[in-house]
Amino acid sequence: MDLSCTPEEEEFRARLRDWLGKVLPTLPAQPSPDDWPGRRAYDLGWQRMLYDAGYADVHWDASPTRRLIYLEETEKAGAPYVGANFVGLLHAGPTIAAEGSAEQRARWLPPILRGEQVWCQGFSEPDAGSDLASLRTRARRDGDVYVVTGSKIWTSHAEVADWCELLVRTDPDAPRHRGITWLALPMDAEGVTVRPLRTLAGSAEFAEVFLDEVRVPVANRVGEENDGWRVTMVTLSFERGTAFVGEVVACRRVLTGLARTARDNGRWDDPALRRRLGRLDAEFRALWRLTQWNVSAAEESGGVPGVGGSVFKLRYSHARQELYDTAAEVLGPDCLDLDRPWVLDRLSSLSYTIAAGTSQIQRTIVAERILGLPRGR
Repeated sequence: MDLSCTPEEEEFRARLRDWLGKVLPTLPAQPSPDDWPGRRAYDLGWQRMLYDAGYADVHWDASPTRRLIYLEETEKAGAPYVGANFVGLLHAGPTIAAEGSAEQRARWLPPILRGEQVWCQGFSEPDAGSDLASLRTRARRDGDVYVVTGSKIWTSHAEVADWCELLVRTDPDAPRHRGITWLALPMDAEGVTVRPLRTLAGSAEFAEVFLDEVRVPVANRVGEENDGWRVTMVTLSFERGTAFVGEVVACRRVLTGLARTARDNGRWDDPALRRRLGRLDAEFRALWRLTQWNVSAAEESGGVPGVGGSVFKLRYSHARQELYDTAAEVLGPDCLDLDRPWVLDRLSSLSYTIAAGTSQIQRTIVAERILGLPRGR
């Protein structure tokens, strides 16, 4: 693996840095966290700016080094996060690029890149979260459509989404990993009901989705019928292997802010706190190197991240929680003030050992697929 930058890549970095310096000061203020139509418009507008400037393809078509340069520079500059676009750009889009037909790629990928459509993720169910293979949402074949009935929960950005990457059971008699199919569901289809869920942090980026005899064209199936578990593993590989990489840079920026705050409020005098901040700095530097390795390995294997993504997801989830626990220590009593920096981030960090596959699931993957340990009963 060679991730040293060529002169052309350094020119790309300089050009991107210059563009960000000119564009970011012109952006309007971000909408309120509760204004989801406003947040959708803001996030799609930013994606359109990236598209018009020639930077929208970095998630799929750029080299590993150029992709990492993009993530590093945008995070350092404080550019908007992908926001409501994250399922389309980081999960569904890469999956369709890897597994979809030529017609499907032409149909769905350009609108995602141009900032015209938002996707949500319809995987988890009330009784099928970490044990995703036990999902019960049924899809009955009726000619050239599937008739879908069931429910999903923790569906990211469902309230503002145009499409949903949806897992359904198409063969109830097959072994549970073999009767699943991956569908693209239009969220405006008749029979789709969305009910937002409010999180501990007060946000409502998740929702319950109820599906009552929803008719989905067979043409919206990605992969073969009953082969959805394999396609899902591709989606989860992107979710665990590359979707969080920009956040590593963001966490390093938070560390710098914590050190500055600790110096200002006198907590820097605590040697135990300084050691903790230093160890976290080393942790996130190591995670960035692991990110580089994972992205490069994915490129060499056809663009799909491997099991190294589970190593990253496992360690990153716990490191992020420790980072924001340390933030609470630095803030002292101010950690109870929801208007203070990092407080809401601390609440949201609690979900990271659950989201995108629990830490227990990641440990099982590492044990079986990397260390070669026997499967548990």
